[in-house]
Amino acid sequence: MRPARVILNAKSPLINTPAWVALLEHFERIEKVHMVELFDQDPERFKKYSIQFNDMLLDYSKNRVTDVTMKLLFSLAEQAGVEKWRDKMFSGEKINNTEGRAVLHTALRNRSGKPVFVDDENVMPLVDAELEKMRDFSDKVRNGQWIGYAGLPITNVVNIGIGGSDLGPNMVCRALEPYSHKSLRVHFVSNVDGSHIGQMLSYLRPETTLFIVASKTFTTQETLTNANTAKKWFLEGAGRVTEGDIAKHFVAVSTNEKEVEKFGIDPVNMFRFWDWVGGRYSLWSAVGLASAIYVGMDNFIEMLEGAHEMDNHFQEQPLDQNIPVILAMLGIWYGNFFHAESSAVLPYDHNLRMLPAYLEQADMESNGKSVDREGRQATYSTGKIIWGAEGINGQHAFYQLLHQGTRLIPTDFIASIQSHGNHKEHCDILASNFLAQTEALMKGRTMEKTREQLKEADIELHKAEKRLPHMIFSGNQPSNSIVIKKLTPKALGSLLAMYEHKIFVQGIVWNLNSYDQWGVELGKKLAKNILEELEDGENLYEHDSSTLGLLDWFRKNSAD
Repeated sequence: MRPARVILNAKSPLINTPAWVALLEHFERIEKVHMVELFDQDPERFKKYSIQFNDMLLDYSKNRVTDVTMKLLFSLAEQAGVEKWRDKMFSGEKINNTEGRAVLHTALRNRSGKPVFVDDENVMPLVDAELEKMRDFSDKVRNGQWIGYAGLPITNVVNIGIGGSDLGPNMVCRALEPYSHKSLRVHFVSNVDGSHIGQMLSYLRPETTLFIVASKTFTTQETLTNANTAKKWFLEGAGRVTEGDIAKHFVAVSTNEKEVEKFGIDPVNMFRFWDWVGGRYSLWSAVGLASAIYVGMDNFIEMLEGAHEMDNHFQEQPLDQNIPVILAMLGIWYGNFFHAESSAVLPYDHNLRMLPAYLEQADMESNGKSVDREGRQATYSTGKIIWGAEGINGQHAFYQLLHQGTRLIPTDFIASIQSHGNHKEHCDILASNFLAQTEALMKGRTMEKTREQLKEADIELHKAEKRLPHMIFSGNQPSNSIVIKKLTPKALGSLLAMYEHKIFVQGIVWNLNSYDQWGVELGKKLAKNILEELEDGENLYEHDSSTLGLLDWFRKNSAD
């Protein structure tokens, strides 16, 4: 299906809404106000701007907002129809208008027993049947009942996928590692660079390795290239095996049974999902099979339950008490009015180390659009750059930019209070850094305060005078603190669903279709043409001089 036509000169109605105009006027009044002043004026600021959800706390008091700001932001959400579109999504309406699809990853974690309809069909029996199939298979692998061609149980599981078929389950496995099966190792291959799969296969044994090939269409070039390399490795390295033995070591997650069977995988071992499940929202589906094997189906279901509870919160709570809505509107405040270009996600929990990479795809592939739902060119900023890393490591890497750089970079600080380890000293150091960084970003340090601290340290001011300008922090850098009691499967599910709904809300306010990704198609098409030219050794298509020069350079050096 072709994307909607772009109407380049049409004016977007968003920037003319009463709430948007009011926010612009309010921004001019509040732009220079420092958060230190806001805290001085309101001792109850934390209580006013924090929300508890189960064992999760959101503190958004360290933001450059007042009661007026939040009221206007919620008015903007109302005028954009966030509640109406939310209800459309949950009810199965085809809100992905460019592809004519429903958006129902929420049905994958629907634990209420209520039906969910797509084209007048209740999809919940299909979802529940697939979950049971996942349970049966994952239990067999975990219990050693799934036997390979040599009569040995599986010890290593390799997930071959890319994008949502890799980032989601990979992130979940890392996050829930404390719940993992101690005799199983799970690996992920996504990069078509042969070094990735080559290095991985070098320390695996064919007789004890299971491959999960995850591809919605089972035609994705990178995934199928890696899958065929794995199949070749298996057939050549396993000794006396036949094509029939592939079924014991390869399973598929796909919608294309014909291609799965053609590859050599028994359709009985094909796990299904549906076109109303977007790739970057698919970790809740059979795409999460590697996660279910690694942490067990009970824990996988608990993760679904945590997400479902956040779904209920998002559906039921008023906008001003709704965590995803609050986070979304704060992001719009900074992106569209302060012109912040990026946001950082900074987890102070080693098990959440892959969360920033996961959210990069979830957010930027969803809202990295310049055309609205009606095909009009957006005349305002959309989808910010999302980036980040483990907070404690970031302090010794890029926090210098956060504290003293010239850019406004709103941040999400995420922490777990209770560790899965038994190292209280480590936990206290981690927590102290988490708390100190948000305070430092908010308060900063004035020239006067710097002088006082130097004096307290018995440093003679005349000796430090040249350093003083370099020791000043302007502060006023906004942050959200998201604190969970312990990183359990349920807490992880709630955390991920929270970010999904935040992305959704921002897409609605910006009037975007957050569930297509036409931007990746052009590169794929051109890569197919250039691959043909690399293999043929001739120029078959028209290119610019740079691409032609690079293509020639590749050919020459490849031959050498």
